[in-house]
Amino acid sequence: MKLLIKSVRIVDKKSPENGQVRDILIEDGNIKEIGENLSANDVQVKDLSGLCVSAGWVDMRVGSRDPGFEHKEDLYSVSAAAARGGFTEIVLLPNTNPVVHSKDTLNYIRQAAAGGLVKLHPAAAVTKKAEGVDFTEMIDLHQAGAIAFTDGEHAVQSADLLLKTILYLRPFNALLMNRPEEAQLSLYGQMHEGITSTLTGMKGIPSLAEEMMLTRDIKLLEYALEKNMYETSDPVLHISLLSTKVGVEIVRDAKKRGLPLSCDVAAHQLVFEDADLINFDTNLKVNPPFRSAADRDALRQGLTDGTIDAIVSDHSPQDEESKNLEFDHADFGITGLETLFSLAIMHSGLPLESIIDKITSTPRAILRLPEISIAQGAIANLTFFDPEADWTFDKSYSKSKNTPFLGQQLKGKVRGVINNGKQEWYA
Repeated sequence: MKLLIKSVRIVDKKSPENGQVRDILIEDGNIKEIGENLSANDVQVKDLSGLCVSAGWVDMRVGSRDPGFEHKEDLYSVSAAAARGGFTEIVLLPNTNPVVHSKDTLNYIRQAAAGGLVKLHPAAAVTKKAEGVDFTEMIDLHQAGAIAFTDGEHAVQSADLLLKTILYLRPFNALLMNRPEEAQLSLYGQMHEGITSTLTGMKGIPSLAEEMMLTRDIKLLEYALEKNMYETSDPVLHISLLSTKVGVEIVRDAKKRGLPLSCDVAAHQLVFEDADLINFDTNLKVNPPFRSAADRDALRQGLTDGTIDAIVSDHSPQDEESKNLEFDHADFGITGLETLFSLAIMHSGLPLESIIDKITSTPRAILRLPEISIAQGAIANLTFFDPEADWTFDKSYSKSKNTPFLGQQLKGKVRGVINNGKQEWYA
């Protein structure tokens, strides 16, 4: 690939060209030159006046459903949806069939994605079949390329297992990701426990289910650090999918005490509240559930003050048979890869540069991925976008359509991605 990008505004706080409108010459998958009024022979020229470019985006939490549930999503459709959403790298949860708890399944994903526009990073399960009983062979899985360890959609319920996992992963500096949910407190729950659950007669999922598990996980992390007397600059524990005001406060306090942890929020949690479920729209049935307006405001504040490190899609594709049911029988989940950026622009309250940071450099640092920047000699791993563009989400490239945003007008449009020597451009 030999490509000359003309007149694009660079959004990259690590780049000396941050905020400047520049030309970018790309050859053989690398940035050869950045400057003004560049020219070159035998080159494809693309005028992107009015658009922005950043390092390629990273989504830390994506459900692929492949292997085992390819009718909902496969590795090719999830890659297509990711590219349309501006993501050049995504972390895949292990909740497939079979679960990603062996080198064979992990290698299947890595080999299927090799050389693609979107790099797929498989996370491996902490426990066999993600059932929370027996440990997987984490050292072997780490050496085989697992980017992190998590039981994905299931929280690790056993305190003993979680503590031993923290201690076990430390020698090879691997990341543990856990979603804070106390399973017994949330058992049979359909939505947030509050006024709307009472009005609709639905079993509620109390905020306490998140807050108790968060407190437990942080206490166990603190105990592990004291027991082993080690220091680290990398997050040891990553908290997935914060949803409550008290949860944000618990993480904020832990960070003030210097504990090595990080956390994220799903983009759709910034949009809705539990009252929006009054009409039983199953596309709004997610876990963690949409909580109160006060909780939503606290999530936005957590992003603003840096308590929440990253924004994720929590892309959870479900087929029509899993969603076109009575509310209490429908599966949880929203697809989110193609709408994350727009939702962040419209609802996070963050300036553009901060949004980009929470889907580029910060998740890369948490995941121990190499730092990338828009600089001469760097790899061309880039996302092009228009933060002001209005557009209608009229077609999804995911196999599943379980999103409330289809047909809606959104703001903030991805225009193209470049990675691994490949490029795609969108109208």
